[in-house]
Amino acid sequence: MGHRIGDIAKALGAEAEGDLDLVVTGASEPQAAGPDQLALAMDPRYADGIGKGRARAAVVWPGADWRAMGLMAAIFAPRGRLAMAGLTRLMDPGPAIAPGVHPMAVVDPTAQLGQGAAVGPFVVIGAGAVVGPGARIASHVSIGEGARIGSGALILQGARIGARVTIGDRFICQPGAVIGADGFSFVTPEKSGVEEIRETLGSRAEIRDQTWTRIHSLGAVTIGDDVEIGANACIDRGTIRDTVIGSGTKLDNLVHIGHNVQVGRDCLLCGQVGVAGSARIGDRVVLAGQVGVNDNIFVGDDVIAGGATKIFTNAPAGRVLLGYPAVKMETHVEIQKALRRLPRLAGRVTALEKGD
Repeated sequence: MGHRIGDIAKALGAEAEGDLDLVVTGASEPQAAGPDQLALAMDPRYADGIGKGRARAAVVWPGADWRAMGLMAAIFAPRGRLAMAGLTRLMDPGPAIAPGVHPMAVVDPTAQLGQGAAVGPFVVIGAGAVVGPGARIASHVSIGEGARIGSGALILQGARIGARVTIGDRFICQPGAVIGADGFSFVTPEKSGVEEIRETLGSRAEIRDQTWTRIHSLGAVTIGDDVEIGANACIDRGTIRDTVIGSGTKLDNLVHIGHNVQVGRDCLLCGQVGVAGSARIGDRVVLAGQVGVNDNIFVGDDVIAGGATKIFTNAPAGRVLLGYPAVKMETHVEIQKALRRLPRLAGRVTALEKGD
């Protein structure tokens, strides 16, 4: 389906010039764009690519001389990535899930499906589950008994929503995610080696046999509105209270949220982040790829942690962290500078020792 340049500009809240009735059917990088595609050149660095492609229209930076680029129309984007968000939303058709319930789906008679819900093949929806209006559920999804999912959800192939999970409106779940599995919680009859090491920070009086007894998860998972969960991410349910994900928070692929964790609003947790049990994450926190958060600690509002940071202790609000263990980013930079100087310093010390 095509889109008029004028309509695209209106949807983006952007200004446009030229032939606003020109129709494009998709978007492309400038050098690869065909005549029916909208070239994306929101930065002057991409201007040369327009001449290499065949685009007749482009999204460009404010003040760009689009006529000199040989274009028939242009949309001006003061903030390129924000324009990308609106443009991709406009042009993304979403998965092809037929309206209604597929004949090969299994829906318990006591489950409730809202108006306009679309349920694909091999979906299983358990007893007492509630799926909101306009929800789209792709093939091989399972929704456990008593789960409640708000309106406008999009749950993609193979996702697993466990029993008693509660999810807000406009939820997006990528393939293979698991929400509401048991927490990883075990105890030994006697004090375990792990407990001893926590107390002594490394010293062990005696190494002895130990066996693990399972602590079952009686809680569930509660997720707010406008939350997105990446592919193969896992959110464990709480032991007694629910694990909580706040509204507006986005989890990337392979993120693991342990039992009892509380994540605030509008957080961004990137690929392979791991948050251990009972940790609390504030609002608007950004954890880059492979960040680890220790159990039973608090990460304050607006904290930003760089890639592979390991947070072992409470992090004050607004702190920018980096490293293993996590320290202030400026401290980590100084530490790395000092490490690079160590070989030279060691050589100088050796020379001085020989001089003695």
